[in-house]
Amino acid sequence: MRLLMSKKRHRLRCRRRIRDRGPVALVAKRNSLRCQQDDDYHVDRGISCPGLPEDILRHIHAKMTLRDAARAACASRTFRHNWICRPHLAFSLGTLGLNRNASRDVITRDLISKIDLIMQNRSGIGVKTLDIDLYSCDNIDFAYLDSWLRIAVTPGIEELILTLPLPTIVFENAVPIISVYNFPCSLLSNGSGNSIQYLDLCYCTLRPMADLGCLRSLTRLHMSCTRITGDELWCLLSNSPALVCLKLLHCEEIFSLKIPSLLQRLRFLEVAYCDRLQVVESNAPNLTTFYFAGFVGQISLGGSLQVKTLRMICFHQTNIVCYARQNLLAIAPNVETLTISSLNEMVNTPMLSSKFLHLKLLQISLVGMAFSGAYDYLSLVSFLDASPCLETFVLAISQHRMQHASILGEPSHDLRQIPEQRHDKLKSVTITGFCSAKSLVELTCHILENTTSLDCLTLDTTCHPSCSVTKSDKCHPLILMDGDSLVEAQKALLAIRKYIVGKVPPMVKLNILEPCSRCHAVESLVSTAGSS
Repeated sequence: MRLLMSKKRHRLRCRRRIRDRGPVALVAKRNSLRCQQDDDYHVDRGISCPGLPEDILRHIHAKMTLRDAARAACASRTFRHNWICRPHLAFSLGTLGLNRNASRDVITRDLISKIDLIMQNRSGIGVKTLDIDLYSCDNIDFAYLDSWLRIAVTPGIEELILTLPLPTIVFENAVPIISVYNFPCSLLSNGSGNSIQYLDLCYCTLRPMADLGCLRSLTRLHMSCTRITGDELWCLLSNSPALVCLKLLHCEEIFSLKIPSLLQRLRFLEVAYCDRLQVVESNAPNLTTFYFAGFVGQISLGGSLQVKTLRMICFHQTNIVCYARQNLLAIAPNVETLTISSLNEMVNTPMLSSKFLHLKLLQISLVGMAFSGAYDYLSLVSFLDASPCLETFVLAISQHRMQHASILGEPSHDLRQIPEQRHDKLKSVTITGFCSAKSLVELTCHILENTTSLDCLTLDTTCHPSCSVTKSDKCHPLILMDGDSLVEAQKALLAIRKYIVGKVPPMVKLNILEPCSRCHAVESLVSTAGSS
């Protein structure tokens, strides 16, 4: 009897608890028990997410980051299978979750061990994308790299990105030898390289052989700080008929770059800071974009009529703007977008009869401290006169200290004029680093007086595109202007108000950018300079 009463009291207590917690608690408990049973069933059976096809699960797993994919593989047999067959592998400190603040020895050890474990488990499976970033490592045993590439570079691979650390110096018999990884080109022969579409090599040696084989699917080739000669590169390019994009950065062993005419699909060519390069000769008939940075030697694009975008950055050579005006029409006669950057312009841009008949966007950057005070900004009218279809003109000037004669100190305020110059398509003009140089004011006034189509004129008196305000409501210290620049900016504002504002037509929007008043305080003595 007592036992029956005890059970009855227990049932009453349970009913009160359920009543106090409500039906939600009961449903949650039932669902929890059911989920636990389902999870046990899935673990036993190796099934996850019932109702979803395996191809969808594989797609979901492939979209995960490397770390999340590895974690999911630990919780599900289905995801574990997808992990083993994962087609895209990207190895770096970030993707593997390693400590960036550890010593380089620890980083090297952990990174190598994790990559090796993953790659050895994939032997015989292959990948579509392999991205290995070892830049933060030291003293790598290149045998690991050989092993990983033998596993990955098989028929079916599409992308291979290899970033190695800076070359190190090792000693053999007291003789210093630079240790650089030799990429095994033999892996790309015998049909193994037929599927590769993107090859990106950084800090290694590439010595393609004559029997390399055809890389018929290769569309993008990027090489940075790669040791390869011009003849070896010719061999590689001759075996890559589908190439669309070629980038060469800091490749010091190339003296002559020659691109064969069989590259019918090549559209984009970038050659930057190959310091020993003397000749660039392209016979690719459909090249549309050419970027060049470094020392200008002999450049020939085969008179290609397809080149629409051209950029030249030359910081170790003088008078590049003058060179461009004289020679670029022969290199790219139909260019539509032209960017020129010069560190030292000592010669005025000459007036010539040749025309850039298709040029719509012109950007000229005069950067650095070496500009001669004798350079005449007004001579840039040569480019405007030679470009009847020009719509946008951007002039960027960056000098530590203005060396030109200021218009505010001129005893005569007569501005030079160039007659019979019309720019009927020009709509937008931007001048950054605008200063009070007399020839720059003359150039601006010339544009206003001879352009009927102008919509917007922007004059930026700072050395930066915009004011960067931090949480303390101050400009970032890296962009703060020094005292000389601030004084010159105020002079430029005086010159704008005195010589330019009155010539701006009503339909033209004038934007004047000046140093941030929150961060840059200028003494009133500057106004005295403009009153003379």
